Amino acid sequence: MTEADWDALREVAHEAMTHAYAPYSGYPVGVAARVDDGRTVSGCNVENASYGLGLCAECGLVSELQRTGGGRLTHFTCVDGKGDILVPCGRCRQLLYEHGGPDLLLETPAGILPLSEMLPQAFGPDHLTK
Repeated sequence: MTEADWDALREVAHEAMTHAYAPYSGYPVGVAARVDDGRTVSGCNVENASYGLGLCAECGLVSELQRTGGGRLTHFTCVDGKGDILVPCGRCRQLLYEHGGPDLLLETPAGILPLSEMLPQAFGPDHLTK
């Protein structure tokens, strides 16, 4: 899949955001991604009173990816509570790299970018098999 309906993907992310559990930060986040088989997966952040144990929305998305059959992520978007586009944190970029690779397309405030530009010289599974 080379093209994506970014508006539709953003709507799925916004809907996921409405399920976020963010009582501590007040900053709900939703994400959505297309999978190489055409599925769409989504996730939302889930905070915890022990702040360091909170889960970013991307964690939920990858769990949903695996729960529904696996595959490779091809297109990804992330929104905040106002629907504004966000970029994933460093930890989540690494998680996305594991499940989408350097060619995963991310919607960012600067436009559509491959993950390789957001996480240059990434460490990944191939490094562990050499």
